[in-house]
Amino acid sequence: MELWLTAQYVGSGNSRMHSLEDRGVPQGEHAVSVEPRVIPDWEAAHIFLEVTRCGSFRAASEKLRRSVNALRRKVDELEQALGVTLLTRQVNGVRLTEEGSKIYDAALQMEMASFDLLQARNISAKGVEGELRLAVTEGLGTFWLAPRLVEFQRANPKLMVNLACAMKSADVLRLEADVSVQLGRPHSSDLKVVRLGRLHLMLFAAKSYLDTYGYPTKISDLAKHRFVVQVDDDKRWMEFYDRIFPGIPPIGLVSLRSNVSSAHYWSIAKGAGIGVLPTYSQAIGANLVPLDLGVTQDIDIWLTYHPDAKRIARVRRTIEWIIQSFDSRRFPWFKDEFIHPDKLSQVYKGEPLVNMFAGYSSK
Repeated sequence: MELWLTAQYVGSGNSRMHSLEDRGVPQGEHAVSVEPRVIPDWEAAHIFLEVTRCGSFRAASEKLRRSVNALRRKVDELEQALGVTLLTRQVNGVRLTEEGSKIYDAALQMEMASFDLLQARNISAKGVEGELRLAVTEGLGTFWLAPRLVEFQRANPKLMVNLACAMKSADVLRLEADVSVQLGRPHSSDLKVVRLGRLHLMLFAAKSYLDTYGYPTKISDLAKHRFVVQVDDDKRWMEFYDRIFPGIPPIGLVSLRSNVSSAHYWSIAKGAGIGVLPTYSQAIGANLVPLDLGVTQDIDIWLTYHPDAKRIARVRRTIEWIIQSFDSRRFPWFKDEFIHPDKLSQVYKGEPLVNMFAGYSSK
């Protein structure tokens, strides 16, 4: 998408010149046509926005998955086209100049206009087909939604689901995703937000680990054990750790830290240490032992999407499917109240989930 800034054309042909001369305007002061000035494509403005938001070229490079030099070239091109310096490079990042602040505000308006353009295009499409970008936290995406997507896609064969699993929530307003399932409630009033249910977390360990290091029977026993933790941007793991070991540093107790749920689960399942997992792990076939020490944590699960997105058939169908996938009447481990993993089989009335999640067992 290219944006064109044009000067109004004044004066065309001899008749116009004669009329000006007749009115006493000197020929040297005649208005002339000006060549349209071309502003670099939207990509340059978008990169400028991202570098500014991230605070540095390196951080923006990691987010956009492009080289630092490529981003610098694009920003340089934008500065040369506009004839102003937008950013000053500093040791700890970049800072907007006074002119850059004005351009930044204008670029934000361009960004919002481009989003409106894309939404209008999507709304005009009919039927449940095309690409649907679904962003979800890595654990829920890997262990809950991904295995269930098979039945959803069979019912919607013309729909391609682009599943993005990451710890950091996608920005739906900026169209990083059509629909997002996340563990933190978004604060923007411009988004539609639905509370899907509640995730209940507790301590688990592999039987092989407990046979080797013993079964803790009270919280104080945990100081003699090893732990594996999954780090997250919101520092939930640290808050949970501090509840159990106030004032005690992780070094010496934590044997492994990982940033993805799959690595975290397998480190627990293979006996690296005790760790925190959602209670539904048992329902989908995890061969682990829940530790009854009165240590639990609850986190609400949120669905978020752009207000106009539900007018798009493929987004509407996906939203309906996601809400059904977290229906606590069908899947009691998403209820507000805590249900012990050992009792989930008694309250769950649906078909066994183990076959759907085959391979999750630590055996």
